[in-house]
Amino acid sequence: MKFTDGNWMMQPGTNAFYASQAYDIDSDGASLTVYATRHINHRGDTLSGPLLTITLSSPMADVVKVRIEHFMGAQDNIPHLPIFGAGVGKAVVEDDFATLTAGNLTARVSRKGWGIDFLAAGKRITGSGSRGIGYMDVNGEKFVHEQLSLGVGECVYGLGERFTSFVKNGQVVEMWNKDGGTGSEQAYKNIPFYLTNRGYGVFVNDSGNVSFEVASEKVSRVQFSVPGEALEYYVIYGPTPKEVLSKYTALTGRPALPPAWSFGLWLTTSFTTNYDEQSVTASSMRWSSAICLCTHSILIASGCASSIGATSNGIPAHSPIPRPC
Repeated sequence: MKFTDGNWMMQPGTNAFYASQAYDIDSDGASLTVYATRHINHRGDTLSGPLLTITLSSPMADVVKVRIEHFMGAQDNIPHLPIFGAGVGKAVVEDDFATLTAGNLTARVSRKGWGIDFLAAGKRITGSGSRGIGYMDVNGEKFVHEQLSLGVGECVYGLGERFTSFVKNGQVVEMWNKDGGTGSEQAYKNIPFYLTNRGYGVFVNDSGNVSFEVASEKVSRVQFSVPGEALEYYVIYGPTPKEVLSKYTALTGRPALPPAWSFGLWLTTSFTTNYDEQSVTASSMRWSSAICLCTHSILIASGCASSIGATSNGIPAHSPIPRPC
């Protein structure tokens, strides 16, 4: 979702507030609470404008959680994903910066001006800079967005099942499952998680409609936004893609291993394949030396598809085809 119209203007009906100053920072030793405002030059500047509360913590090594909130206490009607891990962050507040360190990943908040930098092995891998965190009013509807920087040559991957280009730079991706086929920007299985070739990933912890602008609204940033009063995301350091994915699944939970037969050959009637009954029976496949571990039938009625049959354990109990081990 775009809030700006180019570099200088806003979309019609859009009023923006950006975090511009860390007015105060609290720490309990394991987390940071940042109170972000516009620039406060004198007492009169405190009389109007939103206050954003930004909390940084860590559920596990190499992972930093960032939660941005405006009004708190709103009714929460959406499902939430369980997050695993225990607090491991170490927070330090100094004159110029406040830092939260978790393993090899450090989040550094500037106390002069505004900025959140994410550092790994002493090097900046991404961060939120000027006009990065925004609280937006679009014709009375409220949104919260974050923009994380992209480096030169940095490529973005992920965001679930997609039928567009593998590199997501330049794309607008909406986290809303739709039955749009396999030839458009819509997808059946959206996941608000991406990783880049700079050794980190980002997971937006929201089961609603998260909107991603991947180097599209701002060519050097990934923007993600949600409707409402709060936004929560996790920065996950690898540094390899395998390590990023391993830590992401440790954070969000790993599924049980599917049964062995599910990794074998599947036969489906699908939508267009014209199989006859003789060719899809277990006995005919046995005689033709075709080992099919799962058969699946689709019924087309009134333009809608529904599953009407999948054999137990992939193969009926009376089938002459050997069951998988």
